[in-house]
Amino acid sequence: MPRDWEAFYSAGGSIGIEPVFVVRYYAHLLPPGPFLDLAGGTGRNALFVARSGREVLLLERSRAAVAAARAAAGGLPLTARVWDLEKGLPEGLAGFAGVLMSYYVQRSLLPHFPALLVNGGLALVEGFGRAEAKRRGRAGSPHYWEEGELLLPPPGMRLLAGGEGAWGGRCRQWAVWQKVP
Repeated sequence: MPRDWEAFYSAGGSIGIEPVFVVRYYAHLLPPGPFLDLAGGTGRNALFVARSGREVLLLERSRAAVAAARAAAGGLPLTARVWDLEKGLPEGLAGFAGVLMSYYVQRSLLPHFPALLVNGGLALVEGFGRAEAKRRGRAGSPHYWEEGELLLPPPGMRLLAGGEGAWGGRCRQWAVWQKVP
């Protein structure tokens, strides 16, 4: 994984155009309403959701990635904003039917998910697990999910589906959490 995302995206780098597993297979379960993509890169997941007509807000630290997402959006209902999530969430965000955090680990954001979502709203989370960190020689890195971590949703949410294992040659984890009233 690149260490300097701005340089990566500025040089035309791409993670891919297909949405991640948890979006492909669970976005259809979202209740009506807007969708929030955290650290959305060039928008592969946000574009997938926006193509269904749903309004999407993508937050991403890299200016080059945000520019690419905006260009790819065309007339789709997608708004992309430059925002450094390591400093927290923008004030006033709420009322989302869904929140996505894929291949970005910022544990401090997880307790805020219930406040971002409407009752019944879904959080879709996917990323590399600790076994992948070890495989890459980064055993101590905080940027990987611990074994079983995504199967334990934050307070105010319940687990609808989740899993972990190896696919595509990588050790991955994913979960779908639902906000409970």
